[in-house]
Amino acid sequence: MLILGIETSCDDTGVALLEIMSDKFRVLANLVFSQVKIFKKYGGVVPEIAARKHLENLLPLLEKVMKERKIETKDIDAIGVVYGPGLITSLIVGIETAKTLSLIWQKPLVPINHVKAHILANWIEGDKGQLKKIEFPAICLVVSGGHTILALLKNENDIKVIGQTRDDAVGEAFDKVAKILGLGYPGGPIISEKAENADKEFYKLPRPMINSRDYDFSFSGLKTAVKNVWEWEPIKDKENVRKMCAAFQQACIDVLTKKTILASREYNAKSILLGGGVSANKELRKQLEGQAKTEFGEKVKFYQPDLHMTTDNALMVALAAYFEVGADLDKFNETWRSIKVEPNLEI
Repeated sequence: MLILGIETSCDDTGVALLEIMSDKFRVLANLVFSQVKIFKKYGGVVPEIAARKHLENLLPLLEKVMKERKIETKDIDAIGVVYGPGLITSLIVGIETAKTLSLIWQKPLVPINHVKAHILANWIEGDKGQLKKIEFPAICLVVSGGHTILALLKNENDIKVIGQTRDDAVGEAFDKVAKILGLGYPGGPIISEKAENADKEFYKLPRPMINSRDYDFSFSGLKTAVKNVWEWEPIKDKENVRKMCAAFQQACIDVLTKKTILASREYNAKSILLGGGVSANKELRKQLEGQAKTEFGEKVKFYQPDLHMTTDNALMVALAAYFEVGADLDKFNETWRSIKVEPNLEI
């Protein structure tokens, strides 16, 4: 099966071609046009500009992929596209393009949940090989600019949210704290870099909801605590900026790791997964894996996506389409007639 993936949920335009046969995969292409440099001067994503850039870049990316890989329309078996959650104007560009291609090429169109795609990114490692055999039940921590979710997986398509943020997503908190500290956008990579080898105990910050009897999160109060402490800090030199970055990052990681481990214990997980843009954070990856090994030893396997699969990309969309289709492509033949954008889509 050769699947074309399309991703336009926020500010990254993605096009990918994924070939799968008997659980063996080969990545033919995975191109992403990032708009990070465009939005640095605004300090965040501007939806109207993001949608306009998707319009400018989506078809040229598709043409490039098809030409370079010498793929013809007859070779493609299905099209996977994200229909939510995300920015409505960005989603519309991807959906309308995919619907048009589905109609003209007479190819099945598979609508994909963006969060689910981030979870399933764990099944691929490298550019070719065997899909990972992840054991269930599994607990996945999805962390990004728009989401902080703990999900329970009974299989690839049976996914249930057991906890999520009540206010800011953790990635959003990283961006806002970076703004408070005058570090620029996007905040995640900057804070991670500044925090490296810095004293994370110098500033005392709260761990919101770390002892709550549920799996929900809250990062708005932590962001406010950083703001209040920083306003009273008399010495705002580079070293103290680094210390604040380290303290904030560790506060986030403490909450995320503790709740993930607790959920894994309660649901007798056989696997722990990590996904989303913030899963690129080196300390989070290291500490969550370390906590999992300390708590469960070899009984529970820990998985994290390749770094290039942590941010928004179309390869994870194509993979999600493969799992969604199963052995029944025909049921998606007329999907182009009914598919619509759902910016607030949930799992």
